[in-house]
Amino acid sequence: MIKKGWQRYHTIWTMLFLGWFVSYIDRTATGPIITWMIENKVSFFSDVSNPHEFGGLIGSLFFAGFMLSQFPGGYLGDKFGYRPIIILCIVWSGITTLLTGFTGGLIMFVLLRVLLGLGEGVLYSNDRSYIVFNTPPKKIGLGMGVVITGLSVGLTAATLGTPLLLEMAEPMMGKEAWRFPFFLLGVISLIVVLFMFKYMRPSPELIKSVSPDSPGVKENYGKAFIQLCMYSAAFLAIIMGIYFACTELGLSAVFIAFILTGLTPLLIIYLYKTKKSDVHPVLMNRNLIFLYLSAIAIMWHLWFYGFWSVSIVKDFGGGAFVGAALVASFNGLAGIIGFPLGGIISDKVAHKLNGRRNVLAILTGVLTLCIFGFAAYLQLGNNNLVIMSIILFVSGLFFFALQPVAHALTAELAPEGKHGTAFGMWNLIAEVGAVLSPVVSGFLRDSTQSWGAPLLLDGALMGISCLLVLAISSKAVQSSFHKKDTLPTKENPI
Repeated sequence: MIKKGWQRYHTIWTMLFLGWFVSYIDRTATGPIITWMIENKVSFFSDVSNPHEFGGLIGSLFFAGFMLSQFPGGYLGDKFGYRPIIILCIVWSGITTLLTGFTGGLIMFVLLRVLLGLGEGVLYSNDRSYIVFNTPPKKIGLGMGVVITGLSVGLTAATLGTPLLLEMAEPMMGKEAWRFPFFLLGVISLIVVLFMFKYMRPSPELIKSVSPDSPGVKENYGKAFIQLCMYSAAFLAIIMGIYFACTELGLSAVFIAFILTGLTPLLIIYLYKTKKSDVHPVLMNRNLIFLYLSAIAIMWHLWFYGFWSVSIVKDFGGGAFVGAALVASFNGLAGIIGFPLGGIISDKVAHKLNGRRNVLAILTGVLTLCIFGFAAYLQLGNNNLVIMSIILFVSGLFFFALQPVAHALTAELAPEGKHGTAFGMWNLIAEVGAVLSPVVSGFLRDSTQSWGAPLLLDGALMGISCLLVLAISSKAVQSSFHKKDTLPTKENPI
């Protein structure tokens, strides 16, 4: 029987919510800042002929680091504990964001953005696993939805707040105003992590009821940090090596992004050969593969809007920079409702055969229609700010609602004891979309002088995602998820 009132897992949800919030303001701020730098022709954007493609490449390099650390993050969490990896992630995020404000040129700017991606990439798999560990099974979908609402709040705060911070700093700092958001957001992240470290612990009853070797209670910060640094150093060398080599050869930003995504299958092959016993259960599963591939479009859409939404609205008649940011923020704002709503719906249908899969397919299909509807509205020359805000908000509701459903379905399909590994693989493959989205969309915008083509491509990819979800076998999705993840706690005794 589940106790009523405020429980320990509610506190953990709150701390993880804050973790998502600061990690998303740190990464999302880059898009509006780059848009401002392009408009004002400042720093390394002063004489670039294809600014949106070049700006998108910076975003893609961040996501290359983010992508490559997904599986190692889940693996390290299973090995050294979920909580230490989460704490190290937010500390890493705050420091690299703060240092970005002090950077003096393009190379250091890119390097610090890649480092930010490498550090933040370990959050997802450990956050999802920590929720599964601490939450009563009947509330896991809700917990995932509530926690990841921090993503939406951070996304909205950065989309709207970054232009306001730039406007505030410009009279004092002039063309160096782009540094100010990095200073402030880095400090906020470091303050938040102090609260997370203090309050984000499992309940004493739960700690006593499980093995000390359980990743939900293990806390090996030293070894986790060393291993994280080793993986990050190797990936940083690979990413920057590709960047320098391709730049020297004069290759386009889009070409560089596709080379970076080629690292994903290479990493998967390497992991399969060196850690076969860990990887095989989550990789040689047909239904998980379909789910992983369907997530590519989710990350594409998230970072197409997350990186370029202000520019899209502004180009289609959305007014001044801050006004366009206000309209664009309605998409992220929808997640405050969408994330927990998706989690609640996910839990309601979990007992039904194929319940979560069907809900995920419906939400993905409706989102596809919303994207094409938004593209059609703009392409026909319409630019009413109220209608644009409504379309973005409605679209956001479906988009953010589908994510906790996808996460819970991943946990449902994953073998017991392999949640961190499965979530890491989900996001490793999904981030292919995030790596390509900013730069490919920027390239199409520079080539066509319009955001119409990128919007249509976004809708087509989401439609393919819906088909992949429908390909998951109905026989594979069973309500046994509740049995295999039931934890022996006072809230949920066995």
